[in-house]
This record gives sequence, C-alpha cells and structure tokens, in this order.
Amino acid sequence: MNIFMRFPEGKTKAVTLNYDDGVVQDKRLIEILKPYGIKATFNINSGLFGKPGRLTEDEAKELYTGSGHEVSAHTLTHSFLDKMPLSMATEEVLADRRNLERIFGGVVRGMAYPYGVQNDTIVEQLKSIGTAYSRVADSTNDFRIPTDWLRLTATCHHNHPALMELVDKFLKADPNAEKYGRSPLLFHLWGHSYEFDRNDNWHVIEEFAKKIAFKDEVWYATTIQIYDYVKAYNNLIFNVECSCVFNPSGQTVWFEKDGVQHSVGANETIRI
Repeated sequence: MNIFMRFPEGKTKAVTLNYDDGVVQDKRLIEILKPYGIKATFNINSGLFGKPGRLTEDEAKELYTGSGHEVSAHTLTHSFLDKMPLSMATEEVLADRRNLERIFGGVVRGMAYPYGVQNDTIVEQLKSIGTAYSRVADSTNDFRIPTDWLRLTATCHHNHPALMELVDKFLKADPNAEKYGRSPLLFHLWGHSYEFDRNDNWHVIEEFAKKIAFKDEVWYATTIQIYDYVKAYNNLIFNVECSCVFNPSGQTVWFEKDGVQHSVGANETIRI
C-alpha cells in the first residue's frame, strides 16, 4: 500500500515566485503576472520604505493589498543577521513583521533572509518566534518539496541561463517517477524585480509566465499557501490499517492511495 500527497484538486505540481525588497519595479512585475494567475510572495524591508528605488508605505499598501500575492518579512533594514547580537537580529525580524501586519493586516509568517545569510542560532530563534519558513539564496535546479522550511531553497533565480529548459523539464516531469519519490513537484522561482530593469530583460519573466501558466496539473500559489498545505497533509491521522483518515486542519487535503484519489475535508474523518 502506498499513500502520496497531491495538491488541491488532485494537482500534481505547484508554482510559486519569491521577490525581495519591496522595490518600485514590483508594480510592473505584478501587472505582468496578473493575466496569467501566477502568485508571488514579496519579501519586504518595511524600514526602507521611501528610500531610492523602494516603494513608499502608501504605494506598497495600494500595490499588494487585495492582490492575491503574499507579503512576508525581509528584516526591517535588510541587515546581515549573523553580524549582530541575537537580540538585535530578533528585533530586526519582529519590527518588520509588526510594521507589515499593521499595514496589511493579518499575520506575517514567512520571510527571506537578507543576502541569504543564516546560521543555526538564527534559525532556532526564528522558530521560537513563530516564523513558518524563511528562504535562503541557494538554488537546487530541482522540483522536490522542501523539508527544511527555515532554510527554504528555490528551484532557481530568474537569471539562470537554462531557466526555460528547467521550465520544460518541470512541465514534462512525471511526479510518479521513482526519482521524485512519487511526490508532487514544485517550481520555485526567486529574484529581485529591479534586476529586470538593470539587465534590460523583462522579457524573461514574461516568457516564463507565458510558458508555465494555464496548466491543468499546476497549482499557482504563494509560498505560505504551499507551506500550510504541506503541513496539513503531514498532519493527517490514519488509523492502523490505513482504511480511515482524520484531517485535523482547517483545509481540504488531497492524496492518492494505491492509485485512487481521495480528498478529506477540514476536521473530517473518511473511510478510504
């Protein structure tokens, strides 16, 4: 008997984007993504609002609110967290979250490390203050679901020379293949939208969106949505014979058992 996670509606693949700093070029990026239904997470330094090249607080509120994208932390002032006392590093994160929660409402649970820098002490501290995930600057060129969410890696940066080849590989990949452990696949793209201006290559993200969008097997989600879904799946409770399952989470979860698709609703118990 085998049981494998599937994404919402039984989809076998997911796509998410991560863009850092809260810069003015995010306006153009969001406009490009909008017709394709692709979701992004924007990691913002709230202490740098209004600085050259950065959105003002009012601009950020207008741009991101109600956009369907996620706002997450990136520290207050884009600091090297490993070069300051732990108490200061913690305040850099908490002050940023506090500001973002005040501006956008809700709970800010995600983050990206400035410069990708972290260490074991910082990771443990983020865990203690309720950070769900935090992205590093490493790329895997792979599509496996992450296991260490506080050292979250991405598939690649948008300047990867073989980006479109990786997209083709992702779309053609069989999630039922042994190499992927028969698990669903994730394409996680990251970068800074100001790089498109600097490199004069906005066509890259436009081509990426056009190539990867509107695929029936793909779930287009923010990073926190993917984190929450994977956590909900991992929290499913099966009886000893795996003939019955209870879902203690607040969302419906899909999985495959011996080739048959099942979904179990929030706080629901079903026989399988």
